[in-house]
Amino acid sequence: MLQFVTKIKLLFNNLTGKIGFYPSLFAFGGLCLGFIMLYAESQGISKFLIKNAPKLVINDADTARTLLSTFIGGIISLMVFSFSMVMILLNQASNNYSPRILPGLISNKRHQYVLGYYIATLIYSILVLLSIKPTDNKYQLPGFSVLIGIILSMLVLALFIYFIHSISEAIQINKIIETIYQKAKTRLSELINQTDDEYSREDFPDSSNWKTVRIDETGYLQTIATGALLEFCKEADCKIEILVAKGTFILKNVPIAKCDIDLDDKQRDQLLTCFGFSRSEIVTHNYILGFKQLTEIAIKAMSPGINDPGTAITCIDYLSELFALRLCKEDFSYFNNEDQQAVISLRTINFKELIYFVFAPLRVYCKHDIIMLHKILTALFFLLQSDSVIEGYKEIIIGEANMILNDAKEAISNKNDLDAVFAIREKIVAINTTDLSLTTLSTD
Repeated sequence: MLQFVTKIKLLFNNLTGKIGFYPSLFAFGGLCLGFIMLYAESQGISKFLIKNAPKLVINDADTARTLLSTFIGGIISLMVFSFSMVMILLNQASNNYSPRILPGLISNKRHQYVLGYYIATLIYSILVLLSIKPTDNKYQLPGFSVLIGIILSMLVLALFIYFIHSISEAIQINKIIETIYQKAKTRLSELINQTDDEYSREDFPDSSNWKTVRIDETGYLQTIATGALLEFCKEADCKIEILVAKGTFILKNVPIAKCDIDLDDKQRDQLLTCFGFSRSEIVTHNYILGFKQLTEIAIKAMSPGINDPGTAITCIDYLSELFALRLCKEDFSYFNNEDQQAVISLRTINFKELIYFVFAPLRVYCKHDIIMLHKILTALFFLLQSDSVIEGYKEIIIGEANMILNDAKEAISNKNDLDAVFAIREKIVAINTTDLSLTTLSTD
């Protein structure tokens, strides 16, 4: 039962990421509201209002049809303009920043709500308009339904103003960067709080002889339902090791997990329902993608076609904060059962891999830029000063600083500029208590 619920949740998560999901729900709601109001009209709601509050009801058929026709035409125009604005936003974001950020912009629910409300009001107005007959007298007109249509159409204008404000904010690069950062930070914080790393590293057994489970789908490993996995391990009395990190693109028939017992076909199917796949990547499900997106935006900003070092510097600032949070997390993740025994081992991107794949492209694209090199080294210096540096991470950070300084030494010919870059090295050496090769580098 838990696996079925998990599968429904994964399907729902995939659906809500589509740009047309919420507009479709709003459209269905507008259709239902239209039929409900027509039913209420057949029960005499307009007649009641004419007798008790006549000023609230339109009692002229031509006036009602003209108003509704005008609203329908206006809403269609606003809807076309709004959809055009969304497409312009997506095109500009893809060209100037990174195509990877498009799923996050598409899944912006506020814009989907506004577009959905447009469609719902349009459908409602069309239904009410079709119910008006030229020969209707004031007691036969759906006067109350027309009044509701007028109110809904007025709200369309208010939402259009809000939409313009929202879309003008969403297209700003600082807003995009902050949104990516907040989503990655939230997800990383959740993982730090959820996993039981402290008590489980020594408890989890060696899995070299365990049975392999292969996947029968293709796509990005988007989510892992750990709750359902824990329930599965309890029912099957087994332990699971996940072989693939979240966010990885997996081909069909690739090993995805290991189990310490032989699983029958039913158990295998139950296990595989705990993995959610998608053809797109979403930051809220994988914090590593946040690092990737910020890195790609910084690299794109440093390209000759864009030439926006300010954006690249902003990305490095946010990356520094994310790395500072990542310093609090071990390179392994385990989940314990009710008896505090480690039963699930997750494959994670270790800190060395993460910091390399972030700073390696930055080194290549920024090694000639003094300001960017200074900013990158300052970020590494900031990480070394953190109080939560896990053992072994300091050597990784200093090793990355070594590679940056080596590239700078080869790429920069001006001695004064090189001295300015190597001045950061002196700060790193001053706080470094271990004998590392960083101190051997020289500008000579």
